Amino acid sequence: MTEEWRGWREAARTALYGEEGFYRSPVRSPEGPAGHFRTSVHASPLFARAVAGLLARTARELSTRTVALVDVGAGRGELLTGVLAAVPRGLEVVPYGVEVAARPPGLDPRIVWCAEPPRGVSGLLFANEWLDNVPVEVAEVDGDGVARYVQVRTSDGAERLGPPVTGADAAWLERWWPLSAPGERAEIGLPRDEAWAGAAGSLAAGLAVAVDYAHVRGERPPFGTLTGFRGGREVRPVPDGSCDVTAHVALDACAGALAHGTHELTDQRAALGRLGVSGDRPPLGLAASDPAAYVRALASAGEAAELTARGGLGDFGWLLHRVGSPPHA
Repeated sequence: MTEEWRGWREAARTALYGEEGFYRSPVRSPEGPAGHFRTSVHASPLFARAVAGLLARTARELSTRTVALVDVGAGRGELLTGVLAAVPRGLEVVPYGVEVAARPPGLDPRIVWCAEPPRGVSGLLFANEWLDNVPVEVAEVDGDGVARYVQVRTSDGAERLGPPVTGADAAWLERWWPLSAPGERAEIGLPRDEAWAGAAGSLAAGLAVAVDYAHVRGERPPFGTLTGFRGGREVRPVPDGSCDVTAHVALDACAGALAHGTHELTDQRAALGRLGVSGDRPPLGLAASDPAAYVRALASAGEAAELTARGGLGDFGWLLHRVGSPPHA
């Protein structure tokens, strides 16, 4: 049998988004992403309510009562469904689900399902755990100190070193993820920078937000973060379509990819805190005066604590990019 060696970007793109790929095949992944990993959207409805609050704030900044909500990497529409249920009265939302998979059955008919972000709309573009699934090349330093592309055998995930990294990829490594010692690895995030610039740049005005596993220059992991997920468990990344293939995102590089607008990098704990999501326990006095309300508040605090936990979801990076409108605190 002929061995099929490819660069990680091509191999992952086929494995995830090909006709029989992990994200497109109803046989391989009938439940969608929710069947394989738990995002903030699935952890608690508080997340969708917070995004609804951010959407309302964006509408106020734009001085409009009709606002677009673009969910990039929409899965099965879970976030859109939650936000539409939570938006304040009087705010008209035009929702878009951007996803390679077919439109899920039973989805709210107001949601426009599309393969690419709509261009020229004003509002909130939200990409939760999307950029980590934009395929990238992997580089590794050989024994002579040369950064080379890592090639992978698609059938079993075996790896070998390929040609030296050159051109725009080499320039990206030098700027954003310098490598030196033999064995050091990096995921070359240039395709993610370009994807983010295209997505955020599709807005005429408003706020674009990327939420993801992330790291910044000076804190890059020395051996990269490439991994796989299947059925709720982390597994060895094999690009055969049987599992998710993902790697953390250099969000600081993505932040610098859009030539216009202003941006902020923060973490989920801080971002959700500004939107009123707190893991603080309710006052004990409420247990005596209104036991049912206390139980509800306690459950909500538990969910908020998971969303904002250090060492967990609270450490996720948030990139907030304002386009065509003045920044507001």
